[in-house]
Amino acid sequence: MNELVQLLAAELPRAVRWSGALARQLRRHDISLSGKHSGFADTDALTLADLAVQEILVAALRDMGPIVRRCRIEAEESSGDLGRFAEQSEWVLAIDPIDGTREYRDRTGNRYAVMLHLRNQETIHYSLVYLPEEGAEGTWLEVRAGRIVLGPDDRTVAARPALDALPPIALNQRPASRRILVSGFLGREAERAHAVSAAGLDGVLGGDTPGSLFPLMASGYLGGALFHTPNVYDFPVCMHIARVFGGDARWVHDGTRVDFRRTWRDERSNMFRLPGIVACASDPSLIPALIDVARTWNPARYA
Repeated sequence: MNELVQLLAAELPRAVRWSGALARQLRRHDISLSGKHSGFADTDALTLADLAVQEILVAALRDMGPIVRRCRIEAEESSGDLGRFAEQSEWVLAIDPIDGTREYRDRTGNRYAVMLHLRNQETIHYSLVYLPEEGAEGTWLEVRAGRIVLGPDDRTVAARPALDALPPIALNQRPASRRILVSGFLGREAERAHAVSAAGLDGVLGGDTPGSLFPLMASGYLGGALFHTPNVYDFPVCMHIARVFGGDARWVHDGTRVDFRRTWRDERSNMFRLPGIVACASDPSLIPALIDVARTWNPARYA
């Protein structure tokens, strides 16, 4: 595992930076595509950039050698040389080529990100997030070996040295936050956020926050998230951040620790998801309140 994480950390940043550059350029054009039909705008958003960025990332992973090709790929889109990777493996590389596709496509903000993480059935071991238009030259977030770095890119140097120059976040000095992002409740987000606030926390919606979930979790602006049936491509990075800070992610129906032994294929959105409702927080003391407020809510996504 250490060899695999070290290889990804050494080789992935340059490919992710290149992918971000492509996404920035493609965004200037009419690149919207059809192909997803869940009936929900955020889920159904698809662009040529999603397909092109994934093609680059999959090719970069393929060319890293047999240790990476022995992983299984879980990718939000179908593009790329996916057949070169293992069909069954202990290790999973999950790709979200453009997290925040709707905002990216509609040019309503710059919070979109290129994301990839490595996990096994138990937990996440490596996460890399790049926000190409956050800040003057982009913003990095990397989580590995109990260490989180978050900060601006510096395109005057190679991607890995730019990441290495960023100081790690001091895990015991991060500001406490009771803000909880509430998402995935398909038209009932405002109602559910209000319930979270009524329980003594501060339930917020994605549109009311000043950026992407992942850097906001890492910086301490957000204390956690309450997600209905989160997908397996981006949400695990939220779990990774929380666990490095000493927090966790729990299923609200029984309070058990979230792992990846149980996933389901959402045929309407054509993606894999975790079942039920998940409470995730960097401060473990917040999780019982989230479990209590959401325990009786319907765990079925399309009920």
